Order: sequence, then C-alpha cells, then structure tokens
Amino acid sequence: MPVRNAQAVWEGDLLKGSGRMSFGSGAFEGQYSFSSRFEEGVGTNPEELIAAAHAGCFSMAFSNELAKAGFTPKRVETTAKVRLMKGSAGFRITRIDLTTEGEVPKISPEQFAEIAEAAKVGCPVSQLLAGADIFLVATLKK
Repeated sequence: MPVRNAQAVWEGDLLKGSGRMSFGSGAFEGQYSFSSRFEEGVGTNPEELIAAAHAGCFSMAFSNELAKAGFTPKRVETTAKVRLMKGSAGFRITRIDLTTEGEVPKISPEQFAEIAEAAKVGCPVSQLLAGADIFLVATLKK
C-alpha cells in the first residue's frame, strides 16, 4: 500500500503567526491561522481536513459494505463535523458527527442503517479517531 503524506509550515507565534498546509499529491494547498482554527477566520484548519478525510473514508467504506451485502449504491454523500473543545487538560477532538445519505435500490431502511453502522466501525479513519465520540445519522433516500 502506498504511504500518503502532507506537509505543514507554521511561521510566527500561535496568535499572530500563520501557516500553509499541502497534500503530497498536490491536490490541495491552503492557509491556516489561529483565527481559522479557533474562530471563524479565512483559511482551513486541521479539524476541517480531518472532517474531509473522515467523510471520504466513511463514504467509501459504506459503499464497500453495501456492495459486500449485495446492494449497488447509486450515491453515498457524507458530511463530517469535527468538534474541537477546550478542557482542563487543553484542547482535544471530543466528538464527530457523521451524516450520510444514500441512494440504494432494493434495500430496507433497517438493512441500510445496519450496514451504515458496520461501515462506521470498520472505516479506517473512524478506527483512528476512536478516542472521540462518533455519532452517525444515516438516511436512505428513495
């Protein structure tokens, strides 16, 4: 399996500094700052990139689990919301909300929900982020 990589450069102190993150593939490069991470400033942040990775991984894992169960999904769309919270021990990611919708012919809502839950557990990014509470809402679109 290939090894994936990304790079980050930060210049300056935490509050006034800024940085850039990029994917090794060249598919993304973006700025980040204290404001884009802890407020609503312009740019990206590590949590947004984690959310993108989790949404992408879960969508692929769910599609795979559906196929293994004999269903061919037309579409799976997932949104991930990553929550960074400050506690007594500092900042940590405490919760991730996955919201997925799927168009899957010939599947019952119960089968859909069961397979979605299995995909959440089996998704490699979910496994990596298991220190956070991961909640799933799965909606079958007809």
